[in-house]
Amino acid sequence: MRVAWLTDIHLNFLKIDQVQEFFELLSQESVDSYFVTGDIGEADCIVDYLELAVSILKKPIYFVLGNHDFYRGSIKTVRSDIDDFIKTKDQLIWLNKVEYIALTDETALVGHDSWADGRLGNFYGSMVELNDFHLIDELRLEPKKERLEAMQALADQAVEHFSKVLPKALENYRKVIVLTYVPPFKESCWHQGQNSGEEWLPFFSCKDVGDVLKETMKQHPSSEMIVLCGHCHSLGECQILSNLKVLTGGAEYGSPKLEQIFQID
Repeated sequence: MRVAWLTDIHLNFLKIDQVQEFFELLSQESVDSYFVTGDIGEADCIVDYLELAVSILKKPIYFVLGNHDFYRGSIKTVRSDIDDFIKTKDQLIWLNKVEYIALTDETALVGHDSWADGRLGNFYGSMVELNDFHLIDELRLEPKKERLEAMQALADQAVEHFSKVLPKALENYRKVIVLTYVPPFKESCWHQGQNSGEEWLPFFSCKDVGDVLKETMKQHPSSEMIVLCGHCHSLGECQILSNLKVLTGGAEYGSPKLEQIFQID
């Protein structure tokens, strides 16, 4: 099975004919399905982009959402709109909504959007001011304590999801691929070839999801996990355990690309 991985494609930076051309180029790849790890567009266009993708690619698209997918809108509304839309499209699979997908006899797929949880780095000392706090309804909050609580509540949804689905997947499959938007470890949070610093880590990592992944794989030493994530726009790879690897995708606004093609056995 061959799968194409994309992340942080930010299609709202393109004209619609460029978006169509991008999908048409992707459709020429010899692959069986597509993985997308978030930041597809923004709140007012994410459904349109997914509809265009599925109409051109005509193969299963397994995806999660990123913070930009909620910009200029509400997390609750976008998630509701996506949930309604995928019910009409069998080839669009939002991984928040499923336990696991059997890709091959050996390999299962799980995933969740996740969210940065502020538990790594120096949240209260950081001067970073993400657009999240101005462009997403649920995060237009002051003071910092309320922002952190909102971020952690979103991250905890991912923690709950992975805690539930990973043991089930590993009962039946030796290998698991995890799609998630936010890097789950400090070591998987990259900026221009280096790990992100204390100022940025609170907003570009989800420690508690990482803890779940790591503990799960410690309990399954004969199993293997590969995590695919994005958000940082900087390419990187790290080996957390002998059986747990994380690939972080790179990106550039206005220049969406195919990140990598995997052969899954």
